[in-house]
Amino acid sequence: MFSNLSEKLVSIISKIGKRGILTEEIVESTIREIRVSLLEADVALPVVKAFSADLKEKLIGQKVINSITPEQTIIKSVYDELVKLLGEHSEILENKRGKIMMLGLQGTGKTTTSAKLASLFRNKLKKKVLLVSLDTYRPAAIEQLKILAKNNSIDFFDDIAPNDNPIDIAKKSLKIQNSYDIVIYDTAGRLHIDETMMNEVSELKTIINPDESLLVIDSMMGQDAINTAKAFHEKMNLTGLILTRVDGDSRGGAALSAKYITNCQIKYICSGEKIGDIEQFHPERIASRILDQGDVLSLVEKAMDSEIADDIKNVATGKNFDLNGMEQYLKQLEKIGGVSGFLKFIPGIGRIKEQLKEANVNDKMVAHQIAIIRSMTKAERKDPKILNASRRRRIAKGCAQEVADVNRLIKQFEQVRTMMSRFQDPSMMQSFAGKLFGR
Repeated sequence: MFSNLSEKLVSIISKIGKRGILTEEIVESTIREIRVSLLEADVALPVVKAFSADLKEKLIGQKVINSITPEQTIIKSVYDELVKLLGEHSEILENKRGKIMMLGLQGTGKTTTSAKLASLFRNKLKKKVLLVSLDTYRPAAIEQLKILAKNNSIDFFDDIAPNDNPIDIAKKSLKIQNSYDIVIYDTAGRLHIDETMMNEVSELKTIINPDESLLVIDSMMGQDAINTAKAFHEKMNLTGLILTRVDGDSRGGAALSAKYITNCQIKYICSGEKIGDIEQFHPERIASRILDQGDVLSLVEKAMDSEIADDIKNVATGKNFDLNGMEQYLKQLEKIGGVSGFLKFIPGIGRIKEQLKEANVNDKMVAHQIAIIRSMTKAERKDPKILNASRRRRIAKGCAQEVADVNRLIKQFEQVRTMMSRFQDPSMMQSFAGKLFGR
């Protein structure tokens, strides 16, 4: 997310570090470059103007403390303005009980996002959730949500007659709403906003009386996303936004503009196709990522997802840690998005992208390391000390890797085991995860 914008901002700010003092001329030049970068990232013009004006007011006349460089001063100021622009952190349904109405155009990922949200409430908050499809127009839309619900053990409202329209389904579902903590309504989308669509969702809102009316926005839509948000908010009085496909958004203009234009908080973002690829929106963390300052808190949350935490508890630690345990930890790294998923949260990673490419640090590495372990016998996994040269050659041949790769894995294993003997708390996972793919 924001890859192009992040690279440009980091490049602009890094040039400041070569100057000894933050002059008005430097501030003017820097803001001008930042303004251009934001426009190229498809940020709405009113947002760019407001951001630039606020940043200039903050920087002009600001004294650089001896212990802080001009670059650090700029970073702090830009960070503060980005956080202000992105809004505040707020949760959906603060009391964790109620009805949620999902809105948006066709193709924004609204149905999948409804299932992701239901799964999040069910698994992390232990709530009883019901999914209701009100999309009787798109072929197989109801069946799609039903399959998603079934595959993820979420209740689905299926008391739907062949001739039922969205109003009929909504009214029938209300009869059992009290049996659930949360009911999520997936409304129908259209290829574009039209009067018929708006009248229908307006009537549905009157019938359902939702606690949250959330608009799902495709981050790849750029300025169109902002226009859609404005139209929905004027008609539906939205309570929040959810951004999808943020992993594929190289510009990020929708995210940076949506809150300012609609005055609605972004509450969740979706960064992949898997059911668990949804996370709460934290403005300060996103701002930190944009400025290549990392996001360790989000990394820890991903690593300590309940499913991953349960797996970690089953892995021996300290002196009992063997290559079976190493395989389990490599699997945990895969669950948080592989090497690339891990690296995007690390401070300063944007500045060493080329070095990482040259070192061949990529998602295939974890898969190769797991393949190496699986080429070993049970005895070898249990006691790596017996891995002599001939055994290592056999293992390498068995998984189509080089002996050097086997040697590297064993070295990493010893480093991880040493660290695990010191840290028994699984929350330290991120501290040694780097060892899993260190060169």
